Amino acid sequence: MTFTTILFYAFIAVVVIQLIYYTSFLFSFAIKRSETRLKKQMPISVIICAKNEAKNIEKNLPNILNQDYSNFQIVLVNDSSSDNTLDIMEAFASTNPNIKIVDVKSNEAFWGNKKYALTLGIKASSHDFLVFTDADCIPASNKWLMQMSAHFSNKKSIVLGYGAYAKKKYSFLNKIIRYETVLTALQYFSYAKLGLPYMGVGRNMAYRKELFFNNCGFNNHMTIKSGDDDLFINEVANSSNTALCFSKESFTISEAKPSFGAWILQKRRHISTARLYKYKHQFLLGLFYGSQLLFWTLSISLLLLNFSWQWIAALTGFRFIIQWLTFGLTAKKFGETDLILLTPLLELFLITTQLSIFIANMISKPKHWK
Repeated sequence: MTFTTILFYAFIAVVVIQLIYYTSFLFSFAIKRSETRLKKQMPISVIICAKNEAKNIEKNLPNILNQDYSNFQIVLVNDSSSDNTLDIMEAFASTNPNIKIVDVKSNEAFWGNKKYALTLGIKASSHDFLVFTDADCIPASNKWLMQMSAHFSNKKSIVLGYGAYAKKKYSFLNKIIRYETVLTALQYFSYAKLGLPYMGVGRNMAYRKELFFNNCGFNNHMTIKSGDDDLFINEVANSSNTALCFSKESFTISEAKPSFGAWILQKRRHISTARLYKYKHQFLLGLFYGSQLLFWTLSISLLLLNFSWQWIAALTGFRFIIQWLTFGLTAKKFGETDLILLTPLLELFLITTQLSIFIANMISKPKHWK
């Protein structure tokens, strides 16, 4: 058996693995329709942790205050900001009695640790049902709280939502960021549908205060600067306590990072937490990424070695058809249809970028959340 034949058999195995993943994603989430639920509006506390976010608080907080919801509190956590974030918060609080401010002072033991600030905000909240978002996010509609809270029940104590990024014309970086966001959402929604929830995004998620304290909050990973959203969900979520909310009215929208450097730093923080996921999640996520990387590496290598291009084209084409179908239905669900035709290019760029981030994180770890 020649070397190229061995590579070809390996390529077949990789394509099969990719097809299993994408068909699982297709039938577990991509073709599913969002459920619209209307329930009695329970009291909700919205937690927003901000560090040097004066402009975003001033611009975005009115969108939270204008939610069509009868009983909600906003807990604004000022995490030792050096700008006038606290002043802006106090100005809003002076005219809105449903706002509570938690001013977190610098603490040597927890300096630069968002989890410490969030914990103080959660403790200060008045209600058991908590919804989380970031200072740079706005709800896609005034039904955001109504949609997210409707998925709570006696059994469901976690609600995972979708945090989109605003579109920017003529920006390849913006497309990369939105592609990665859709792909990540496709995975964490699909895994949750399959009974294996493993993460959520702090831009749009909810859980019960009781769940937080019954599981000792962030204690098990307090020294890790990132992971206030995904590590906590990875630790406490299971097939019976997790609900999904992906109606368009429930989305939040953020401004994407303006430069590759800022985005890379953000992704370095996010990726650094994956090594602390449960082993089954590490294996499944690692196998998916590894098979993506090998798909491109082996297909290009076989073509360079002049292996039968017809076989490579057939296998590659079939894999792309299933991927396009799965990603396309998901992108349509999230209003990101402009990304569909660019999927192969965006995928290749993202894979190589993630590989460089893995290598960089092995050399040095990002130290602060902002």
